Amino acid sequence: MIAGILPRIASDLAVTATAVGQLVTVFAFAYALSSPILTALSGHMKRSTVLVGAMGMFVAANLFAAIAPGYPWLMAARVLLAFSAGLYVPGANALAGALVPPNRRGFAIAIINAGLTVAIALGVPLGTLVATVLSWRMTFVGVAVLSAIALTGLWIGLPKDIGAHLPVASLRERFNVARRPAVLATLLVTTLWATGAYTMYTYLAIFLREVTGIHGAQVGYILFTWGVSAGVGVLYGGKLVDRLGARVVILPCLLLGGLSFVVLSATAHFVPTAYALAPVVLAVVVWGLTHWGFYPGQQARLMGIAGLHLAPIALSLNASFMYLGFSLGAGMGSLIMLYSHAANLGWGAAAFELAALALMTWLSRAEAGAPAESSGNA
Repeated sequence: MIAGILPRIASDLAVTATAVGQLVTVFAFAYALSSPILTALSGHMKRSTVLVGAMGMFVAANLFAAIAPGYPWLMAARVLLAFSAGLYVPGANALAGALVPPNRRGFAIAIINAGLTVAIALGVPLGTLVATVLSWRMTFVGVAVLSAIALTGLWIGLPKDIGAHLPVASLRERFNVARRPAVLATLLVTTLWATGAYTMYTYLAIFLREVTGIHGAQVGYILFTWGVSAGVGVLYGGKLVDRLGARVVILPCLLLGGLSFVVLSATAHFVPTAYALAPVVLAVVVWGLTHWGFYPGQQARLMGIAGLHLAPIALSLNASFMYLGFSLGAGMGSLIMLYSHAANLGWGAAAFELAALALMTWLSRAEAGAPAESSGNA
C-alpha cells in the first residue's frame, strides 16, 4: 500500500518521500531474509498453528501501524508485518499441498500464489482510495479487518491436526535447491524483474504528480487501472503459459515491460504536462499486463526445472527472491529520487527489466543447446 499513500504519510509524519520509501525497502528485505528462516524454525509445529499464529501477528502489526505515533514506530510495524507475511505464505503453500490429492498439489500451490499475486496487484490502488477518502491510517485498519476475517476462517475451518506431520524443508535443503545453476539463474531473473518494477512503483504517486499534474484520488484511479491490468495479466499469462510454454510468454513480457518504463521516462522528459496523461496511462496498462503476465510463466518454469516434488521449495525461494528484488528496487528508486529526479525513474526501471530479458534470453539459448536437461514448460 505504501506506494499509493507515500505522499500522505510523508506529510503527516513530517519526513521526506525517500524516507517513506524505505518502509517498502525494509519490509521487502525483512520478508526475503526472514521467510526461509522462520519457516524452517517453525517446521516442528502444526501447520494450522503456524498459519493462525502468523495471521494473528499480521492483524496486530497492522493495528500497530495504524496507531504508530511516528516514523520509527511505523518502521517497526512494517518489520513485524514482513515477519508475519513471510511465515504465512510458505505455510499456506505447504498446507495447500496437504489438502488435496498428490496429483493436484501443483495446482493447489499455484492457486495460493495466484491469490498472492492478485492481492499485490489490487492492494495498492484500493489502499490509495481508502487513504484519499479517509486517511492513510485507515488503510492499515482496513487490512487488519480483512485479516481478522481471514483469521476467523482459519480458526474455524482448519482442523487442528491438519498437516501435523507435513515435512518442512530445512535451510540446508533450500540452499541445495537454490544452488542448482538453472534454479539460481532463474531466481536471479525474478530478482531483476522485481527490482525494475519497484524502482518505479514505490514512487509512482510522486512521478504521476510531477509528470501529469494529477494527485489525490486521481492517483488512485491510475493505480486501480494498473491493478486491473495486472489482474488480467495474471489470468491470461497463466492461460498462455499452458498453451504456448513459459519461455514464449516470459520473453515478450520482459521486453514490453522494459519498453513501458522507457515510455514513462521519455514522456516525462519530452511531452508537455498537458499531453502527458494519455501516454502515461497507456504505459501503465502495458506495464501491469506484462509485469504480472510474467509471473505465472516464471512459476511454471521453476516447477519444471525443480520438479513437482521440489516445487514448494522452488516457489518459496521465488517469493523470497521476488521480495529481495522489491527491496532493491525501492532502494534504487530512493537513490534516483535523492540524486536525480522522478522523471528518471523509468530509465532505471527499464535497465533492470532489460537485464532480466538478456539473462532469460541467454538461459533459453543455453537450454536449447542442451535439450536433455529441459523439461515441461521450462
